[in-house]
Amino acid sequence: MRHSSGILGGFAMDTATLAGPLEAKLAAMAGAGFSQLMLSAGDLASHPGGVPAAVQAVQVSGLRPVGFQALRDFEGLSGHLHAYKVDIAKSLLEMCQALGSPVLLASSSTSHHASSDPDAIARDLRKLAMLALPLGIRVAYDALSWGRRVKDFSTAWDVVCQADCPNLGLGLDSFHIFADETPLDALEDLDASRIFLVQLSDFMWHDASSADDPSNSARSFRVFPGEGVHSEVLADLVLRLDAIGYQGDYSFAVCNQDYLQLPLPTVAERARRSALWLREEVLLRSAPLPLP
Repeated sequence: MRHSSGILGGFAMDTATLAGPLEAKLAAMAGAGFSQLMLSAGDLASHPGGVPAAVQAVQVSGLRPVGFQALRDFEGLSGHLHAYKVDIAKSLLEMCQALGSPVLLASSSTSHHASSDPDAIARDLRKLAMLALPLGIRVAYDALSWGRRVKDFSTAWDVVCQADCPNLGLGLDSFHIFADETPLDALEDLDASRIFLVQLSDFMWHDASSADDPSNSARSFRVFPGEGVHSEVLADLVLRLDAIGYQGDYSFAVCNQDYLQLPLPTVAERARRSALWLREEVLLRSAPLPLP
């Protein structure tokens, strides 16, 4: 459930949006008024002081992690490949727990070595969820639009339901929803309490699937909600989620090579404008009153 903190409560920035060391990213986010953030395993593993120093930096910043990303190509493998990915998952879960993140994002497999059998996918996701359960971590399964078997949130939801674990739910990413042209009416089939994280971004062309490499577009050319050509449908997505009762966090999953060349405060201010647009013009929520 969303924990509001300040005018930007419920919205998080992603460290992948900003250039520079972790501490500088944290300072830019906090300076723009954010109280929440999304982190990646690389933020911790690449920190000069190691994982403990990175975790301490996040704790000192006062920013609340909403999610940790990402476990990729986990499900549908067998033999030594499966054992390898289980070891990777355990390490990521340990970092996720150390960070205090409530959610680990797991993206649908793109591996040609993975089975497309729904039973195998559900079995492996159930195993992942059981590994996360004693650590108090929820697993958000996110459908990649170029996934091998699971390409849309409807298929991901079917697999999650089949796996049937209380700490296994969905992660939704607007880029992949628009790229796959998934009908938004399908959101009504979801249980809002099983949507653990929603990632939002816009982009500058209408048809992401027409790009030479959609995965490169997703990782390099996203912009903040309201900056691209999908503002209207993105607003519709958020309103539909609100209508079905989604009360979790929204994270700006904005990976953009141009933004990585700009000063951190400049990019963070763009994110702030996007959050205010969503809060005040789309969701029509007023700013919280100051405490007496």
